[in-house]
Amino acid sequence: MSVSPYLQAPEHPPKQPRVALFITCLVDAMRPSVAFATIKLLEAAGCQVSVPELQTCCGQPAYNSGAKLDTQKIARQNLKKFADYDFVVGPSGSCIGMLHQYPDLFAPGSTDHQQAENLARKAWEATSFLTDVMQFQMPTTQQSIKVTYHDSCAGLRELGVQQQPRQLLAQVAGLEINEMAEADTCCGFGGTFCIKFPDISNRMVSNKAENAEQSGAQMLLGGDLGCLMNMAGKLKRQESTLQTRHVLELLADMLEEPAIGEAPGTPLRAPDTQLGYEV
Repeated sequence: MSVSPYLQAPEHPPKQPRVALFITCLVDAMRPSVAFATIKLLEAAGCQVSVPELQTCCGQPAYNSGAKLDTQKIARQNLKKFADYDFVVGPSGSCIGMLHQYPDLFAPGSTDHQQAENLARKAWEATSFLTDVMQFQMPTTQQSIKVTYHDSCAGLRELGVQQQPRQLLAQVAGLEINEMAEADTCCGFGGTFCIKFPDISNRMVSNKAENAEQSGAQMLLGGDLGCLMNMAGKLKRQESTLQTRHVLELLADMLEEPAIGEAPGTPLRAPDTQLGYEV
C-alpha cells in the first residue's frame, strides 16, 4: 500500500471552496456528531459546505470482498453526486482512500476512468484538507487534557495522514499529546478482518489498548470510526477510564455526546474546550 498519486494540494485553492461532505456509513449510522463536527471545522475554515443527498457507501466492503461489478455501481453513483464540487472531504481516511481507488475500477481512457481520476484529485481526509489545502489555524483556546493518537492504517498509508491531526491538536494551548508505543500499528479491526481472524484481531486490539493505557493519556483520539469503535469496545470491556473520541469532535469543541462506547449521561472526564468559532 502506498500514498495515492492523486493526493496533490492545489497551489491556489478557492478562498471559499464548495465542499461536499462525504459522511461515510459508520458516521451516519453510529456517530453523527462526527459529521456535525466536520461541518463546523470546514465552515470555520471558510468553506461552503453541502451534504449531497443520496450519497452512499464508498464501496470498500464490496471491493474488499471481490464484488467488482457492485463496486462499480456504487462508484458511478458517487461520481455523479460529487461531480460539481471543488472538493470532497470526509472524516475517514479509510473511506476517502477508497475514493482514490476508483480509477482502478474502470478501463483507462473511459469516461468513468476520467471522472474517477477527477474525483480522486479532489477527495481529502478532513484533517489533511484543513492543514494541507486550507492552511487552517485553530482559534485561540485553552484546554488542560492529555491525549494520545492512533494512526489508522488507510489514512496513514494511503493518504499520508499522520502529522496533520497532531498539527491541529498542537495549536490547542494546554493540550498535551502523549504518544503511545506503536501508534502507527493496526488496531486489528480491518473491516472483515476482525470477523475472519478474530483471535489475531483480539490480540492486536489488546496490544493497542495496553499501549494507549500506558501512555498516561485521558483521551484516545483517532480519525477513523471503525478503529475507534474497535478500540473503545476493548477498553470498555476492560473497564478502562480512558475515553475514546474522534479527533474532530475534540477540535470542534463538541464533547456533549458521551465518548464512544459510553452510555448517555456518562460524565466527561475532561474540561470543555472554548474554541469560540466565528463563521
